Parts: sequence; structure tokens; C-alpha cells
Amino acid sequence: MTMNDSEVREILRRATDDLAVPAELLAAVRRGGGRRLVRRRAVLAAVCVAVVALPVAGGLRLAGDGGAAPAVAPLFDEPTRGDLADDDGYLRQVREAWERQLKQMGEGMRGEPHVVWAGNTPAGPAAYVAGDTTNDRSVGFVEPTADGPRVDTLTRLDDSGTDGLEQAALLGSQRDVLLVLDFGQQVEFSADLRYLPDGRVERTFTPVAFRDGAAVLSVPPQRTKLTVALARTPVSRANAIHISNTELILAPDGQDRPASPLFRHLLPGAQQVWGSDPAAEQVSAPTEAIADYLDPGGAHTHNGSPRLSVYGATPDGRRLLVETIQYDDDPTRVIALLAGRNLPFEVVASTTVDWLAPLPVRLRLPDDQGVLVAAEGSALSYRVGDGQWQDAGRNAALLPAAATDVRVSGADGTTTSVPVGS
Repeated sequence: MTMNDSEVREILRRATDDLAVPAELLAAVRRGGGRRLVRRRAVLAAVCVAVVALPVAGGLRLAGDGGAAPAVAPLFDEPTRGDLADDDGYLRQVREAWERQLKQMGEGMRGEPHVVWAGNTPAGPAAYVAGDTTNDRSVGFVEPTADGPRVDTLTRLDDSGTDGLEQAALLGSQRDVLLVLDFGQQVEFSADLRYLPDGRVERTFTPVAFRDGAAVLSVPPQRTKLTVALARTPVSRANAIHISNTELILAPDGQDRPASPLFRHLLPGAQQVWGSDPAAEQVSAPTEAIADYLDPGGAHTHNGSPRLSVYGATPDGRRLLVETIQYDDDPTRVIALLAGRNLPFEVVASTTVDWLAPLPVRLRLPDDQGVLVAAEGSALSYRVGDGQWQDAGRNAALLPAAATDVRVSGADGTTTSVPVGS
């Protein structure tokens, strides 16, 4: 399947739920998409995952001759490492599993595959293999099963080197063992994701101690969602490390999750301050502005909650941008950003969303710039104290800071008054 730029952007936008897609990432997605030979689950649209390059210096070193394909692809060619490197019986089983997988794919094998790493783990013996096929070179993890070694995922190597290669794999029936390969760079690990009261994410990363080409970590069971994260130092989304065989967790039914409904609203007066129609242009918050609210290393799905973008202008003439972020089955967070003329956006307020409430979004801006409210499909009005109700339009509105109550008139005919609160 070939994807055009707009399709790639929409898939990434739907998956990340919060990011603008830089142009250079499109090329990386195409490279990674073209390299994947076998996927046990299709999860592109369901996964929030960074596509990263993994340059190698030391550790399990990659080598390539830079010639024409297939030799243009780098290939692991150093001696096997790991505590099962000299176990001829296990290595034979691994090579046989590799050959079986290629046959199932209708691929031929050229020469004997090279076992890069083989070792014991609490889940059983595992390995990482590089081999030549009829048309290319591939690498992949081999995991333990009750029926013996099984190749998890094959990834085609090409002239992009290690760009997009998986460096780690979850093992065991509970997916509670994490095997991380040593690609010669410092790697840090985090076991879980937490949220601060204001919605910022919090992760504690610790260095991974490699030994003989890999590290084997015990992790909380990863059966229903991924809580673990890996990243090269310094930890950032750009340095996030892709974990293999996560599809059974991220898409247990083998299907892409339905896209979350997307609502974009342009408030009165916004175009004059923005100088354009940001809703039509599908403007998103700059990644650097909301970095504290994004997971720096993990991969996530979504629960189907709506995604909301609101574009407005504050009374003092600043651009207003409101966006939501939602991971897995966690609550949706709504974030308000402001930007003065020719100045970058900055987060000024955030809270959680209750999509089941009559008024799901209610967020007060600082400096008496108003209260952002949103209720999709509903007519909104407000009042100050015991004063008259004032029309505020539909779906979303920026109310005056002095507003005390909001009236929400739903499409079903129900009307609810909600205190604005603090």
C-alpha cells in the first residue's frame, strides 16, 4: 500500500492526538512502512509512536559496504553475543524458526542467517537475527513460545541503516520481560506514566545497564496497555525507541481503532487576530510548546474520545489555541495556549475533560482573559450573577471572566445550567 502525504499526516495526527507532523517525519514513515515485511497486527492508526533513527557506534555494531542493493543495507556481522552464543542446539532452533518464517512469507533464504544475540530471559530463551532473503536483508526478534522459538517481526534493511529498527521486544505470556539490544548508545527506561494535577506527564527514567550485547528487564505486565518507555539519552520524543511486538497490546482485535471524532471551532474575532483561518488550515499546537504534556518515550492508543481544537482571540489581542490530548484509557486533558503578536505559543491553563457532563470543557484563562467552554452540538449562553442570559453561540465559546453561569441547551432538548466556578 502506498500512502500520500495527506494520508500519512492524517494517520499520524490521529495516532498522536496532539502533534503537528514535521515534513522530515513523512520521509521516515515511508521508509519504515516500506521496510516492514510481517506484522501480526496492523496498528499504524492506533499507535502513538515516534519513528526514529538509531545511529550505531559500538555495542551490536552494524556494518555495510555501501554498494548496490541488497548489499546497500547494513547487516549485523559480528560474533554472536549473549549467554547462549555457544549453545549450538538453541542456535539451530533459531535458524530453523527463521527459515520457517521466510517460507510462510514465500521468501527464499540466501545463506545461513546470523544470530546477532541469543540469551536466557525470565520468559525463556530469546534471540535477534539478521539474514539475507531472496530480495533483501532482514532482521528480527525471535521469542520463546510453548512450541519453541518463533520469529516475531521481520524488518527489511535498506540504505537508511537502522532508521526505524526495533531495538527492544516484550516477551512472555504476560509481556512482563523487556529485552533491549545494545546499539552502542546510552538508553534509559521508564516503567510507567503518571500525570501531575495540572495534566503534565511525569516519567522517571533510569539508565539501562547492558551486558554482553543486551539488557533484560522485568517490567509490569503489559497486557492491556503499554506503560513502559525507552529512549536514547537525552530522553525526548525524537529519541524514543520502538519496542517490537506491541501489536497484540495496542490492537488486540487485530483491527485499527476507529478514528476519534475531530471537532474544530473558530471563535468570533479569531481570524482578525490570527490573520488567517487556523481551523481551515488545521493548525496544531507546536510540539515544543506542549512538550510537558506529551509522553517523551511511550506508545499509546486512544479510547475514542473526541479530539477538540478551538481557535480564538483573547480580549487583550492574543491568539488562543485550545487542544485535547488523550492516551489509552486515561482521562482527556485540555490545554489552552496563548501567543502574542510574533511570539510563540505558551501553555497558560489545563484541566481534564468530562465528556459525559453537560459542559465537558470549562477552563479559566489567566489575567481575566475569560473562560473557555465547550459542549459539542449544544447552544451556549451565559450570565453574570443574576443578570440576563447572553447568547454565546454553539459548540464552544470564550466567555467573559466575570461570567458566573453557563446554560447548555443540548440537541436533545435538555437545558442545563452549570456554574462557571474558579
